[in-house]
Amino acid sequence: MDDTLKSRLVEQALAEGFSACRICRPGDAAHVAGDLAGFLDKGYHGTMGWLAERAHWRGDPKALWPEARSVIMLAESYTPEEDPREQLEQSSAGLVSVYARNRDYHDILKKRLKRLARWLIAEAGDDPMVKVFVDTAPVPEKPLGQAAGLGWQGKHTNLVSRELGSWFFIGSIFTTLDLPVDFAEINHCGSCRACLDACPTDAFPAPNRIDARRCISYLTIEHKGPIDPALRPLMGNRIYGCDDCLAACPWNKFAVQAQEVRYHARADLKSPPLAELAALDDAGFRQKFSGSPIKRIGRGRFVRNVLYAIGNSGDLSLLKLAESLCNDSEDVVADAARWAVGRLQL
Repeated sequence: MDDTLKSRLVEQALAEGFSACRICRPGDAAHVAGDLAGFLDKGYHGTMGWLAERAHWRGDPKALWPEARSVIMLAESYTPEEDPREQLEQSSAGLVSVYARNRDYHDILKKRLKRLARWLIAEAGDDPMVKVFVDTAPVPEKPLGQAAGLGWQGKHTNLVSRELGSWFFIGSIFTTLDLPVDFAEINHCGSCRACLDACPTDAFPAPNRIDARRCISYLTIEHKGPIDPALRPLMGNRIYGCDDCLAACPWNKFAVQAQEVRYHARADLKSPPLAELAALDDAGFRQKFSGSPIKRIGRGRFVRNVLYAIGNSGDLSLLKLAESLCNDSEDVVADAARWAVGRLQL
């Protein structure tokens, strides 16, 4: 094992803009992995069928690429300037999850990972093989991140770091190189349940267990049809994702603001007026969210979310706009518009 190469790798990772770099073995994730089978058996994954279809890989990263001997886990901070929950009081403006207020992090992070991987190949001099992953493959990033020492899985099921809080992206480089590993991180949550109590829809049936079917992030992004009417009033003005459990974590007091300017919020997405967003047609939606992760859910799903927020706003000046969408060509939009009209007329 090459300790010198590892130390240079960590130094290069930080120079590339990563916030932390740790290493583990592909099989180490099994020692800290959660109960994926139980999660799936209870149907907590909702309509995310791909989780069940690729469960064998998520449960054992070695099966994803048997030749890999080391996994380099990278963290990159996207800590916001302010607590996003402060915007919940601006009921006539939409609340977009912090990670989605600018460029798509998948593109930024993958390019950075590829540069680091090319550097590693050049420095190793042993013709190693590498593969980089950011969310889009069945890689158990959070268990691997804990095994490598990036942080631990908090009670909200996300990774938490003593240095970065809850606000960081995770990427990985699998390699055939045999690199020295780091110690796994232990749990530092203690008796705290701030993240669990912060959830507006009570999506945590137990600590370290999430029911995606009640999670606003899942509902506004992954769920394609109408959202359960019982949950709509609980969504407030959250129109894309939800940060409440992340923002509530006390470890965030040690986090530092994101250095990457492309993670800083665009001015038009800090407190976007609901009226402007609901009026977007398909072309307008695509133009506004070009290069944004929001673009992938499409205009229908997005305007659906905006109309739920309009229904929750209590702003009667938005009533005519909601009425104008009651016969929208997309059924999910029309349904949400009729609900919004009914709410505003109460």
